[in-house]
Amino acid sequence: MAIVVVTPEAFEQAERLPVPIRGRVHRILLRLEHWPEVSGAKPLSGKLAGRYRIRTGDYRLQFRVVGDRVVVERIGHRSGFYDQ
Repeated sequence: MAIVVVTPEAFEQAERLPVPIRGRVHRILLRLEHWPEVSGAKPLSGKLAGRYRIRTGDYRLQFRVVGDRVVVERIGHRSGFYDQ
């Protein structure tokens, strides 16, 4: 099992999400505890190589794996999600 760590930035982004989406994000965070047996996670490329994303509807979670930790770095709507 992995330890899921949410960065302060990602936590603030999650707090601004609509309430139904927050529930879906919470369920994804619980799924990430079972890394690497998580379905739907895709590795990112380019500047974001080494990171993964998992989606729920139009929303994305970006994370990286460091040892036995899954560090969630960003949470947000797909529009412009990869621009930063």
